[in-house]
Amino acid sequence: MTASNPSPHPHRSPIPLYKLVCSQSTITDEILHHKWEGNGTPDSPYLVEWMHNDPRDPHQMPPWMKLTITLLQAATFLSFLFASSSLSAAEPQLQAAFGVSTELTVADTSLFVLGFAIGPAVWGPLSELYGRQIIYFVTYALTTVCAGATIASQNIATLLILRGLAGAIGASATSNAGGVVSDLYVARDRGLATIAYIGPPFLGPSLGPVVCDFLAVAKGWTWVQGLTTIFIGTVFLFGVCLTPETYAPILLKRRAEKLTKMTGKVCVSRLDVDNGQKKASDVFKKTMVRPWVLLFKEPIVLLLSVYMAIIYGTMYMEFAAFPIVFEDVRGWPQSTSGLSFIGMMIGQILGCVYSSIDDRRYKKIADRTPHGRPPPETRLIPAMVGAITLPIGLFWFAWTNFPSIHWIVCEIGTVLFGFSHVSIFLSVVNYLVDGYTIYAASALAGNAIIRALFGAAFPLFTTPMYHNLGIHWASSIPAFLGLACLPFPWVLYRYGPAIRRHCRYAAESARQLDAMADRMRELAERKAAERTPSGGVTVQKV
Repeated sequence: MTASNPSPHPHRSPIPLYKLVCSQSTITDEILHHKWEGNGTPDSPYLVEWMHNDPRDPHQMPPWMKLTITLLQAATFLSFLFASSSLSAAEPQLQAAFGVSTELTVADTSLFVLGFAIGPAVWGPLSELYGRQIIYFVTYALTTVCAGATIASQNIATLLILRGLAGAIGASATSNAGGVVSDLYVARDRGLATIAYIGPPFLGPSLGPVVCDFLAVAKGWTWVQGLTTIFIGTVFLFGVCLTPETYAPILLKRRAEKLTKMTGKVCVSRLDVDNGQKKASDVFKKTMVRPWVLLFKEPIVLLLSVYMAIIYGTMYMEFAAFPIVFEDVRGWPQSTSGLSFIGMMIGQILGCVYSSIDDRRYKKIADRTPHGRPPPETRLIPAMVGAITLPIGLFWFAWTNFPSIHWIVCEIGTVLFGFSHVSIFLSVVNYLVDGYTIYAASALAGNAIIRALFGAAFPLFTTPMYHNLGIHWASSIPAFLGLACLPFPWVLYRYGPAIRRHCRYAAESARQLDAMADRMRELAERKAAERTPSGGVTVQKV
């Protein structure tokens, strides 16, 4: 390939979003005529990497494009979590339609959440092998089909199977969305992006009962599932049109393949060279096993997975507990009992606001840190705050839900643990993404496995526990769990750096990111050195 004089302007025009969506190997004149390192022969191939101001580098996309993609991931995540709890609002209607017990209808939510454990362990690694875009397309198309087929269920067994499948397939959102955000943003800017894609979706489980209780009473469970299907399908249609590939190893590999075809020269991705060429079958096995390796061999992932599993379990326990407390004890009708989740929603919104404010602190630290990447432990401050407010809110809820005490007092407690859920969750996700950037999808998948198992199990024993222990002591059990977990983020904040030094994947991710940052800085310095005082460019071999 020959070099030509690129534009004297330091910034290249961005590639339109529709072209990015339609092609993973978009080639511009600057890319085609760039002078890559190497000779273009089998023994010395051209090493294809990101250029300075590269229009296809996800980190260098225009801010509006990054925001569009991030908000779409948020909508994807929101629709999935909304689906996880929406049908729980129609439990009386399901019992009447199929003649089954309360425990069996509660299993609907548990099976859906159980899919969170199965899905990410598959879809997270596959997204690192084949890219985020194809996984998004396949999984959300199938999730829409499963959601729609559920409406036609003639018995409870069919409904439970379809709901379990929808949860397992749609769970790609829990790891894929985190991977996309990791692809788009450097550590300094990732905090607000994570809030944007996790904060609103975290309202999904609370929003489901609020919206669907009215619909279930008025129209029945099929209309509730119909609304869920429309929501998921709409997000899928927009996602097909607006979600490009963002995973750098796949993009550079496609670029190298396209350049080889267009020029006849041998081009390979520098990342493939640095990491070594491997058979697809070997890579597949490795990526499928990686979430489990991270979970059981990386202390950081295991510790945070157990912590998040307990927090997550207590959250889904409330979906079985609230109807008991507000319908059975306080006598609220089904059509309005879903409004009891508004307090939790307010707390979750406050958690997003607080995390946004804390992100300013993080950016100030990032601006003083080499490569703009502070230690991941810097992300843990919101989790430390949430760890304190969680048991306070849970104990408050447990001992103010007497019928003789006004319901608003009890609702204030739900605000506190709604705030805690979001603060802790956002903090932990940011910590894992910062610590395992190139393996973010696998790290989040490993975290989701244990978290989902707890989230699926807790609702199953909530109803018997409340009936046997009474609402006050039963509500106190998650409070004691929250109290026992209070030291987790504090311990990690203090000893996290020492633990990470013994974590293989965390150390490897840090090394690769440092090497990539060094190369980008060298490219920028060489580009500046090539420029003549008159504004022309002297082309040199890179």
